[in-house]
Amino acid sequence: MSWSEVADRQVARYEGARSELARGAAAYGAGLALAMLGRDPEARGFLERAAAHWRASWADATPTSWGRPIGVLKALLLAGEGRAAAEAAEWALSLGCADAESPIGRYAAALALLVLGRSEEARRQAVSLRGRDDFPPAVADALAAIAGGDPVGYAGAVETVLASFEARDRYLEDVAVADTVLALQVLAARRGIAAELPQSPVLPAAAGSR
Repeated sequence: MSWSEVADRQVARYEGARSELARGAAAYGAGLALAMLGRDPEARGFLERAAAHWRASWADATPTSWGRPIGVLKALLLAGEGRAAAEAAEWALSLGCADAESPIGRYAAALALLVLGRSEEARRQAVSLRGRDDFPPAVADALAAIAGGDPVGYAGAVETVLASFEARDRYLEDVAVADTVLALQVLAARRGIAAELPQSPVLPAAAGSR
């Protein structure tokens, strides 16, 4: 299936979706597919819609539905919406993710704290994710490296995350894009340590630099 077909399928899903959660998921898939096509203005529009729908869906969520604020933060980071991402980070922290027992809640907190530039707090959250069998070790390492401003550690970790995406046979919304890598790269760039990544079938052409 071509990326144009994937984008069209996701847009159709979005137009037919009825719940805020479903609309957010479809908009995110459309945004990723459009980014793979290099149609960046359209991609940003759908990513912003995804964030808005996922945030609205919190009204119907359980108190530990941390995937929704994570989705909001990642969508806004990928859309390049720095001010909106900062506001969303404050919102995510107000929900109590920094005190969550689950790794997914701590992941939400680490992302939010990195968005806000609260590096030491983010590092503590990231370190708490290491050594667990229910959270990807390389993602925890990448978050900790960003928080610590460690370019060597970050490069190794993010390349491992990328390799894990390339090895998958299932993807979020059935869209084969390494969205976590893209979000990590945005956060790393803010610290001046973004990695030079190889060209990859799960990254937009502009994201790979070697």
